[in-house]
Amino acid sequence: MTHQHEAEERDARQFWEDRYSERDRIWSGKVNPVLSEIVADLDVGTALDLGCGEGGDAVWLAGMGWRVTAVDISATALQRAEQAATERGVDGRITFARHDLATDFPSGVFDLVSAQFLQTPLEFPRAEVLQQAARAVAVSGRLLIVEHGAAPPWMPHDHDHPVDFPTPQQTFDQLELVDQHWRIERLEAKERQATGPNGETGTLMDNIILARRLA
Repeated sequence: MTHQHEAEERDARQFWEDRYSERDRIWSGKVNPVLSEIVADLDVGTALDLGCGEGGDAVWLAGMGWRVTAVDISATALQRAEQAATERGVDGRITFARHDLATDFPSGVFDLVSAQFLQTPLEFPRAEVLQQAARAVAVSGRLLIVEHGAAPPWMPHDHDHPVDFPTPQQTFDQLELVDQHWRIERLEAKERQATGPNGETGTLMDNIILARRLA
């Protein structure tokens, strides 16, 4: 690892540690709605949760019977996720691990690889990380990417660290999937009503990319 990469990794870890230190809980603790909708129709298997945060998705998946590997860059987030898993009695079905996905991607293949809102205002090789996510999908498994299609109305405007909001097609094109090896099941932008961290309500735009690996 170069000195530049080491500095970027420290900066990213510090950024997210500072973010999670702002309050006792950042996220709602609930499963992301698109994930729960899609997984309801799938057979139980193994799942990789990229950027698991405080564990809402991982805990829910484990409660549904999945065996989950849940990773995040923040030690604080992972500690909270582990506590949530223990409280729900599903800690035996989740492996939590700290990874900076920019430099350290988890090994293995999975029936479901989920990247829920894997977006950051920092420099981040997102296209390469999502390509690695696709390679981690087992044959007959699925890759699910859900991302913000626009800034949430309660998101502060950070002019020093602007966030790019691609279209579903742009994200899909970055995956560089071999057509005959994949079937696209969903590729769309969808609005939903949501509540922000301080009780604000507003309309969110979710980009949804769901692909099944055929070979």
